[in-house]
Amino acid sequence: MATAKTENPATMFGLNKPANGQLRGQTKPAGQQSGVLVPLQQPNDVTSTKGNEFEDYCLKRELLMGIFEMGWEKPSPIQEESIPIALSGRDILARAKNGTGKSGAYLIPLLERIDLKKDHIQAIVMVPTRELALQMSQISIQLSKHLGGVKVMATTGGTNLRDDIMRLDETVHVVIATPGRVLDLIRKGVAKVDKARMMVMDEADKLLSQDFVVLIEDIISYLPKDRQILLYSATFPISVQTFMSKHLEKPYEINLMEELTLKGITQYYAYVTERQKVHCLNTLFSRLQINQSIIFCNSTQRVELLAKKITQLGYSCFYIHAKMMQEYRNRVFHDFRNGLCRNLVCTDLFTRGIDIQAVNVVINFDFPKSAETYLHRIGRSGRFGHLGLAINLITSEDRYNLKNIEDQLVTEIKPIPGSIDKSLYVAEFHSVDPDDEGKNGDFGAI
Repeated sequence: MATAKTENPATMFGLNKPANGQLRGQTKPAGQQSGVLVPLQQPNDVTSTKGNEFEDYCLKRELLMGIFEMGWEKPSPIQEESIPIALSGRDILARAKNGTGKSGAYLIPLLERIDLKKDHIQAIVMVPTRELALQMSQISIQLSKHLGGVKVMATTGGTNLRDDIMRLDETVHVVIATPGRVLDLIRKGVAKVDKARMMVMDEADKLLSQDFVVLIEDIISYLPKDRQILLYSATFPISVQTFMSKHLEKPYEINLMEELTLKGITQYYAYVTERQKVHCLNTLFSRLQINQSIIFCNSTQRVELLAKKITQLGYSCFYIHAKMMQEYRNRVFHDFRNGLCRNLVCTDLFTRGIDIQAVNVVINFDFPKSAETYLHRIGRSGRFGHLGLAINLITSEDRYNLKNIEDQLVTEIKPIPGSIDKSLYVAEFHSVDPDDEGKNGDFGAI
């Protein structure tokens, strides 16, 4: 962006660098009054099912108990397509939108197939980020808590290797990991995966990017030849097709991507100069009814500066980025997920599969360069059928990216209106009559 290239960001925001990821300001009464997110009417990309029930898949009763205790009443379309095929042992290549239940689509059959009589690693789930690994392990533990002893281990870079080695001395059935750490453990002979007959790759497009693909290929070389591989993601570039032809045996292909953007997310842009961005953000905070929001910046420095500015404006705010100590990242992720703060400022570290259903607003403070990044960012709101807003702050330099992303995703990002209908993103307003007073937030001349 023009101004960012010529000015020190600290001068631009008028700030000094904050010290950690948890910043708190006084919560302003206007605009941010919503409490726990109440489920809204769900878009049909998570409700247009075949009418199947989880009981139809002949799952263990104890696993069904865990599923229902998670609040999953019926399988979503991706789960309907994926669960019976995964249970049969066939490879899967699945495309589905963010927030439509991909994790349940592979974790349910994975846990169903664990044999508690065997004390070795039976399945590996590969994910691109530490936060996603922790989230998937938590879901796995919750789903399997009645199964009577399924041992799930999360292992990622940035944590104590000695602790992982000691943990693997005990029984582990499922390993959920980032590629670098699990490969290190495999090479050391600590993680023995020669009997692991299932490998899942969540956010497969990222795992098969240049950053990870060599590691993934190496990990697969340690697996048995008759392993099952399940690939899930919202986007599948050429790298995925190449990998599929090399490693997957007649995969069952699932494509639920009629539209790339999530149904249920309303997308707007506000045309601003760089210097107007903070003022515009302040206006959005004061006028929108935010349950929780995620605000994206394109650099770690801008994340920290913006987070402190938001706090100075009087709003509670956390921030997270890849250069933070893992201890702080874990704490911020845990506390934000538990609702201790309304607003989180972050880099694209947080775009991959993180499931926080209370998020109903995503703001691109800095507009992304690629359609893939945009898709993953706005997928943080509207998770699993809840409605949400995606608001993009656009400078003159972003105009071409905006048009390109609209064309690539075959979607429309509209100019932000003078008022935003709260039924588009606030649960308690969804069924209110449109003529009711106080329904809309007036944005004046944004």
